[in-house]
Amino acid sequence: MSSLLLHHLPPIPPSSTTTTTRSYPKPSPAIVQVGTRTPLCITCARSQDDYHATLEALNSKGRTPRKSLGQHYMLNSSVNEQLAATADIKDGDVILEIGPGTGSLTNVLLDAGATVLAIEKDPHMAALVRERFADTDHLKVLQEDFTKCHIHPHLFPLLENRRAMNEESRYAKVVSNIPFNISKDVVKLLLPMGDIFSEVVLLLQDETALRLVESSLRTHEYRPINIFVNFYSDPEYKFKVPRTNFFPQPNVDAAVVVFKLKQAVDYPPVSSIKSFFSMVNSAFNGKRKMLRRSLQHICTSIEIEEALRNIGLPATSRPEELTLDDFVRLHNVIVKS
Repeated sequence: MSSLLLHHLPPIPPSSTTTTTRSYPKPSPAIVQVGTRTPLCITCARSQDDYHATLEALNSKGRTPRKSLGQHYMLNSSVNEQLAATADIKDGDVILEIGPGTGSLTNVLLDAGATVLAIEKDPHMAALVRERFADTDHLKVLQEDFTKCHIHPHLFPLLENRRAMNEESRYAKVVSNIPFNISKDVVKLLLPMGDIFSEVVLLLQDETALRLVESSLRTHEYRPINIFVNFYSDPEYKFKVPRTNFFPQPNVDAAVVVFKLKQAVDYPPVSSIKSFFSMVNSAFNGKRKMLRRSLQHICTSIEIEEALRNIGLPATSRPEELTLDDFVRLHNVIVKS
């Protein structure tokens, strides 16, 4: 085995003769807590199989994790199983996986009965996953950068096959342990895709997960991305995953977030989504500025003050004080004026 890889990993745990059977129950209350602002933490021990499998897979291609690609490989199969359980994977489900790496999550998804479209930027890892699952026809691997990939042509045929067998399965799901360095880009690309995805289950940096789901009004963490996330989805923080479950170990913990995607008919009623988000982004451009100043390129300060009063808000309102509904009403009043 590569001495470089062994240098970064902890001692191999003692061997065990116990054989366990993989199952996919829904996450138990001890791991997943819903409707609370205090996240729970999943603290599973490393699996010996995952420890060895990661080393062997990387060694087989002469690879070490690349920082430029944000590669942190999951060493704990229990976390992957919780991801699959959180997504409530059923036999025949079509799943998009971004960044399969060595295929540890891919393996769990396939075992759960899913058909998987995996998109991997690293050509060596893409080749590894193809070779590992060469005996299945339920996996398609694309060696592409997801942020530049047109996925509709690849997903539609898989969905059409599924729909022909079961009318209830009209949408695909996303289940991924994505590189932390592209998490916001991925979220921005996926959430408006309610036409093909019913939900998106992502393993993200814990701090990012909290900001996307729980940022409160009147805080410096409340940004346009929060308006975006809630416009297109209903997000929910599920559980925390300690950094010790990854190789190489990152400097931060991770967390699982579920985004239940909205259909277009359920989006907030705005005349133009493009102009709405243009207004929202402009509103936050001037840090701590009142809206009558940050939006004065759209209309006059007096008109903005009047629009704010029309929706029951003070003329001195700042962007961090407005909810999604407030921004929707403000946009619609300004557009009409």
